[in-house]
Amino acid sequence: MGCLMDNLTMEETLQKVEGFIATGTPHQHVVVNVDKLVKANRDPELRRIINECALINVDGMPVVWAARLLGKPLKERVAGVDLFEALMKRAAEKGWRVYLLGAREEVVSDVKRIYEKKYAGMTLAGYRNGYWKPEEEAAVVAQIAAAQADLLFVAISSPKKEHFLGQYQAQMKIPFAMGVGGTFDVAVGRVKRAPLWMQKSGLEWFYRFLQEPRRMFRRYFIDDMGFIWLFLKEATRRRPAAR
Repeated sequence: MGCLMDNLTMEETLQKVEGFIATGTPHQHVVVNVDKLVKANRDPELRRIINECALINVDGMPVVWAARLLGKPLKERVAGVDLFEALMKRAAEKGWRVYLLGAREEVVSDVKRIYEKKYAGMTLAGYRNGYWKPEEEAAVVAQIAAAQADLLFVAISSPKKEHFLGQYQAQMKIPFAMGVGGTFDVAVGRVKRAPLWMQKSGLEWFYRFLQEPRRMFRRYFIDDMGFIWLFLKEATRRRPAAR
C-alpha cells in the first residue's frame, strides 16, 4: 500500500535497536497501522519519511491480516506500546539514557517517576511536555540534543511526530528515536489497554473508541475507512492478468 515494512518479531526488533545504539548514529523508527497507511496515502511527505526510517514495525492486526491476504505474511505484530515497555526495561539493564518528549506536563512527569521507580538503574536524560510554540521549536531540539540520550520517545500525535523526527533527528543525533503516540497516557493509567483477547482479535481500536468515543469516532469510522479502498486497490494490482 505504498509503505515499506520490516518483517520482524519483537525480539528481532530489540536486537536491531541494540545495534543502532551501538553505532551511536541517528536512526528513526516508525510503526505502521491502519491510520498511518491511510494518512501516508494522502500525504506523500509522510510516506517518504516512513519509507526512509531505519526500522518500520507493523502495529495493528488489520495490517497483519491484510499482509497475509496479499501474500506477504508477517511474523507478528510489534505494537508500539509493547516495544516502548520492552525498551524501557532494556534501557535500565543496558544503562541507556532515555529522553521522554510529549503529552501534558503532568503525564510526562508521571512517566518519568513511574519508570525510575519500576526499573532500578533507569537513567532519564531529560523530559519535556509536547506543547510548544513554533518559535520555541529550535530550543526544544537543542535541549534534546544537549541531553545526549540513547533513546528518544516522542508522545505526539501523527503525523506531527513523524514530521518532527524526520526534520530534526539528524540534528538531535539520537541513536534511536521512536514516536509512541498515546503510549504515555497508557503508561500512567489515564487510558486503559484493551484485554489481551481483544488485542489478538484486532479489536483494540474498538476498546479505545469506547473510552473516547467523541474524540476517536472520526478517526475510526470515517478517516480509516480509506484502508478498505487501499486494500482492494492493492489486491487488484497483485491479481494475475487473465490469459
